[in-house]
Amino acid sequence: MNELGSLGPPLVAGLLLGVFFFGGLWWTVRRGISSRQPGLWFMGSMLVRTGITMAGFYLVGGSHWERWLMSLLGFLAARLTMKWLTGSSTNILTRSAAEARHAP
Repeated sequence: MNELGSLGPPLVAGLLLGVFFFGGLWWTVRRGISSRQPGLWFMGSMLVRTGITMAGFYLVGGSHWERWLMSLLGFLAARLTMKWLTGSSTNILTRSAAEARHAP
């Protein structure tokens, strides 16, 4: 039972890392689209988000595969939650692409 209780903190850490990563992605897209230099925004954000997230996984997981797995599950749960909160959908993208083909 002690081992089962030690898997909760990696799950929470994975959730926090996922919120940071995907929340940062959402923020970057919103800021980068209207920027004069969107390439710098996207590249810089990708490097910072990936670096911090990978360091967090390494610190949380260590040499225990169970902690890595729980962190990954938390990260994926955060992805689904952020997708739901931001209302992103593939239907919006496909609808925009279809409308772009037909000029008024």
